[in-house]
This record gives sequence, structure tokens and C-alpha cells, in this order.
Amino acid sequence: MLKKIMLSTLTASSLLLAANVGGLSSVKTLKVNRGLTKLAASCVECHAKKTPGIVNDWRESRHGHAGVSCLDCHGVQKDNPMAGQNCPGVKGTNVYISILVSPKTCERCHPQEVTEFEHSGHARAALQIKSKKSMQSLIHHYEGRDCPGLSEAPQSTGCAQCHGDIIKVNKGGEPTPQTWPNNGIGDVYPDGSVGNCTSCHSAHKFSIEEARKPAACASCHLGPDHPDIEIYNNSMHGHIFNSEGSKWNYSSAPDAWEPGDYRAPTCATCHMSGIGNLKSTHNVDLRLKWNLWAPISKLRNGGYETAASTYMKTGKVTKGNPLAGNPKGSTYARSQMKQVCSSCHSTTFTNNFFIMADKQVELYNVYGKDAKAMITTLKKKGLMKKDVWADAAFRIYFHLWHHEGRRMRQGAEMGGADYSHWHGVFVVQQDIRKLKSIYDRRMKTGKIGY
Repeated sequence: MLKKIMLSTLTASSLLLAANVGGLSSVKTLKVNRGLTKLAASCVECHAKKTPGIVNDWRESRHGHAGVSCLDCHGVQKDNPMAGQNCPGVKGTNVYISILVSPKTCERCHPQEVTEFEHSGHARAALQIKSKKSMQSLIHHYEGRDCPGLSEAPQSTGCAQCHGDIIKVNKGGEPTPQTWPNNGIGDVYPDGSVGNCTSCHSAHKFSIEEARKPAACASCHLGPDHPDIEIYNNSMHGHIFNSEGSKWNYSSAPDAWEPGDYRAPTCATCHMSGIGNLKSTHNVDLRLKWNLWAPISKLRNGGYETAASTYMKTGKVTKGNPLAGNPKGSTYARSQMKQVCSSCHSTTFTNNFFIMADKQVELYNVYGKDAKAMITTLKKKGLMKKDVWADAAFRIYFHLWHHEGRRMRQGAEMGGADYSHWHGVFVVQQDIRKLKSIYDRRMKTGKIGY
């Protein structure tokens, strides 16, 4: 026998339905006063039969407890570019819904979080891919082989699932298969807004606990080019989390989640959470001193991100400021991060750690600048293949900064020794020697060779 909930509404009589639809937990009868309208209650009743998993998530969410209904998030005006009436429950009425829920909807209740997000590097994630000809060439030409109807697959099933996409809809307001579904953090919506809250707070539960755990970040921040979850697991922080993190308290309110609730930081602790005098933020770049993903690491003194705001104003895809996220510069950013560390570590411990981590970043830059200079010279002298991915020199250079170099830098700044050294600088020093050998031969012979 299914557990049942009595939904009391403002304008309708009590609605009896299976609360734990799908029989996903124990039998129990509850009465929950959600204040749902008759139409909103009918949405719940219908979807309890058609998509019980969604209703279960909503029922357990804070939205559900606060009376935020399906229509509050999915209901839109008729002139909304995402508007449709494909749901039988609203077809032929004056009610329009959108399958997509953009940040403009979330902003009605969470304006500060949306604004902070728009200033972060996350906001340029999809636009970054779309604005770079080299990325589009890699996806469609080299990976997709220019196959009609197939060349979009690498982006849809790969890149967009983390970076997001510029979502397109058909005449009925339904998103196209080439652009949705995806979990990408930087989704761009037909209404002009940018971002995807469900990347970290999965729909329809939108759990703060889920977003505070490393798994929320690990689905994107992993692999050969940015193995952040692997680096975290390699660190002492990850060691402590993996041994006892299942017992920690993740439910404290924002700005109240402090040491004591946990014994070691997660990703959210360092990059987002309010600790001591720090306020929580959805600008994940705010506490970062360096740009660790670029061919050459620079200090983050570039102000706020511009790609997302430019798109929202003009609808044009532009490159964002790669140093964005720190309104007061890299010195301020580092001071913010040190405040996080000070919750558990002494001043000497924290200062010494960052002194040596920064030196590892600076050491990488020596390699990166030398490698870039060789590639630039070869290009100027016509000693690079037109098909760059068939060129050994280009491939070595790409992996030097995009894979091994990132691991070297990120491993150092996150306390992952194996990634800073064996997966990082040890491989970088081999890369530079391979590249130098090819460079010397081409410069000497004036021929590309292989």
C-alpha cells in the first residue's frame, strides 16, 4: 500500500494522492498544507502517475515544503520564447508552460545568487566553446568529420554536458535534441539568461546538501585536463572526507555551515561557502588568485566576467574575460582563500603552503612560455602542418599546457602531490624535450617531416 499525502489547497478541496509515488519508501500518511491552487495541485496529481520520480524529489524539497509548485517554475507568459502548451493539462487554456526553467525564473527568489553566478567563469562555459573557432573546428571537423547530421554529436553528448549549450526550441517551445537535455553549467536560454542551477542542485530536489558534497563538482572537474576530484582525493582533505564524510552535517543554513559540521573542506567549502567573516558566494572565481587553465597562468586581475552579460544584452556570442571573477584583484582573492584556510590551519601553515604552490605555478610558466615561443616561431616560418592534429609538435604543445600543465598547477594549489609531480611537472619536462627536438630539427632542415 502506497504512502498517501493530503494536499490542502487555497482554492480547492483536499486532493488525495500517492505522496511516495512509485512505492519508493515506507507506508505512511501525512497531511501537508502547501497552499497549492487547484491547477497546481492537478499538475502534481498527473505527474505523480506519469513521472513519479520527479514528484518524489519535489515532495522532499524545500520548494515543496514552501508551497512552490510546478507552475511557479514552469509557468510562463504566452510571449515567452520558450512557451508551449504541449502538456494535456493546459492545452487550449490561457496557461503556458516551459519545459526549460531558466535563471530568470530562479532570480525571482534568488537574485543575489544569480547575479554572483553571472560574474563567474561558470557563466561563460557554453559561450566559451561557441566563440572559439578552434573549438568548433575540433568538434565538427576533426572529431565529427563534417558528417551531416552527426558532427554535432561530440558537442551534445560531451562538451555540452558540462559546459552547456545555446539551447534552441521549436515552434511549440520544445528544446531541440541537439541542444537539450544537458547538465551544463553555462546553458544559454532563448529568453537570454545564462546558467543552470540544476548542474549542482539537481532537479527537482534542489538540495543544498548535494551541492556541498564533492560529487556535485566531480561530474565535470575530472579527467586528464582538470582532474580536480582526483587531486582532491589525493590530498589530505580528500583523505579525511573519504574516511568520514558520510557522517558530517550538510544541512546548515548558508553562512552557518562551519567547521564542526565537517572536519575537512569540500569543493564548496573553499570556493563558495560562508566561513567566519566570509559570506557565501555563487561566484566560484572570487577566491582564485591564478588562472590555472590557460597556456600561461596569469593573475586574476580582470574584473567581472563579460561574456554572459554581453550575450544577455546583445544576443551575440563573444569571448569572455579569461581573468574574470575577482572584482578587487588577485591579492584580494588570495586573502579570501586564506580566510577559509585559517578556520583550521595556522597562519604559518597557510602562508608556507601558498608560497610553494605559487612557485610551482611560476615554474610551469617557464615551461609554458618556452613551448609557446617554439610553436609561434614554427608557425611564422611555415613549419607547421595545416592539419594541426596531425602535427606532432602541436599535439605535444597542447598536452603540455592543456593536460600535464594543468595537473602540475592545480595539483600544487590543491595539495595533490602526485598530480603536481608525477602526473604534472615530471611529464611536462618530458614534453618540452620532445618539442625542442622537433623544433631543432625543423629549424635546421627547413622541413616539417612528421
